[in-house]
Amino acid sequence: MKHVNHWINGTRVSGGGRTSEIFNPATGEVGGAVELAAVEDVDAAVEAAKAAFPAWRDASLVKRAQILFRFRELLDRNRDELAALISAEHGKVHSDALGEVARGIEVVEFACGIPHLLKGGFSENVSTRVDSYSIRQPLGVVAGITPFNFPAMVPMWMFPVAIACGNTFILKPSERDPSASLLIAELWKQAGLPDGVFNVVQGDKVAVDRLLEHPSVAAVSFVGSTPIARYVYETGTAHGKRVQALGGAKNHMLVLPDADLDLVADSAVSAGFGSAGERCMAISVVLAVDPVGDELVSKIVERVGKLTIGPGDQPTSEMGPLVTEVHRDKVASYIDLGLEEGAKLVVDGRETPVQGGAAAAQTPGFWLGPTVLDHVPANSRVHREEIFGPVLSVVRVKSYEEGLELINTGEYGNGTAIFTNDGGAARRFQNEVEVGMVGINVPIPVPMAFYSFGGWKASLFGDTHVHGTEGVHFYTRGKVVTSRWLDPSHGGVNLGFPTNK
Repeated sequence: MKHVNHWINGTRVSGGGRTSEIFNPATGEVGGAVELAAVEDVDAAVEAAKAAFPAWRDASLVKRAQILFRFRELLDRNRDELAALISAEHGKVHSDALGEVARGIEVVEFACGIPHLLKGGFSENVSTRVDSYSIRQPLGVVAGITPFNFPAMVPMWMFPVAIACGNTFILKPSERDPSASLLIAELWKQAGLPDGVFNVVQGDKVAVDRLLEHPSVAAVSFVGSTPIARYVYETGTAHGKRVQALGGAKNHMLVLPDADLDLVADSAVSAGFGSAGERCMAISVVLAVDPVGDELVSKIVERVGKLTIGPGDQPTSEMGPLVTEVHRDKVASYIDLGLEEGAKLVVDGRETPVQGGAAAAQTPGFWLGPTVLDHVPANSRVHREEIFGPVLSVVRVKSYEEGLELINTGEYGNGTAIFTNDGGAARRFQNEVEVGMVGINVPIPVPMAFYSFGGWKASLFGDTHVHGTEGVHFYTRGKVVTSRWLDPSHGGVNLGFPTNK
């Protein structure tokens, strides 16, 4: 069985002794163990990052960019191996894992432009023979705490930009699927990144708390559930750190009567059940404006019935298992809850056959097939709470206004979409909806790397989104320099208050 440890100062390191099991979600079997960092392990990583910072901060922008370019090529060359590690430990199918790696590489490509991204401003002669200019400088040691659902992409939202800006980085990945982090560390070393600039500490709450409290960690990025995001933000800021903490979501798709219902059905199934619904940008609620509900649900059910559920390493599989048994059971509990609350169960994922086996509920592993609940009450828990699994709720609404109100009064504000052929309605929606990322006939509006990712309300704690220009600003701080170089004919001492003459 595999044994996953830490990466500190350019090499694999064993730590304090506690471990956690790594499961194969497709079979339910234990495939290995991951070490859980003690406080001393986190401190060792911070010290390595702290020692590496001065030289990396002073490395030229060209040198940083050259290493990033080499790292990008190594990621591309090893994308199949990286995707296989993700499939084995998370459960998502290989094609989905490849897509995750590709979206992560986009951020690396963005960070390769760091010589341009860190250009400052210059104003000549702001006063007589006095110039002013602005620069951005790295923070120092920064950390990223990342979730199980994207063990490669989400860390790559963070560390390429942080490292390109001149910081040193400590990654604390999910203990559920930790192996991708070590392959990434090895690729950084092959690319020529100096030891200590990128470190990995595996672990649980012990590691998280130490990173949040350590006086030498200047900033923390986090992606995960809303309760933990709030905890990370409050704890980190209480210790004087800059924090961006991205939380949960409940994403709606508003379908107007003029929409192309075939496109809507394709999009709802793809966005609702890709990666087994374990995406913070998954569409989990379809708001069907009368009178399209019946026809739309029929089209969704037809498409769901054709999906192939199976292990991630099977080329014909379109959706894999959930990440753990506990999480699978929690997601499945919402099916019974939905029925109690008055919804109609039109597709029961517990009965979905698994490729090469029986129904999901009777198959070893953490299986739950695509599930569709219709006529979900707007005030129900199934509608309001984040489920984070393959459960799609259809809520019937009478108008655009009613659908918009349900979105805007929700707890979260991560992503949303409207499907319509009416440009005026779409423009009105993008203006009125209180959500950070909006799709127009696009079900999962994840921005490209040169824009920034992040939601509103309980989906984000902090003021700065990840990657893009906001990511550069998060990992740097501004400095303004005012300079005067005197010529031999300067006027001598003047004790008066300087004025702009």
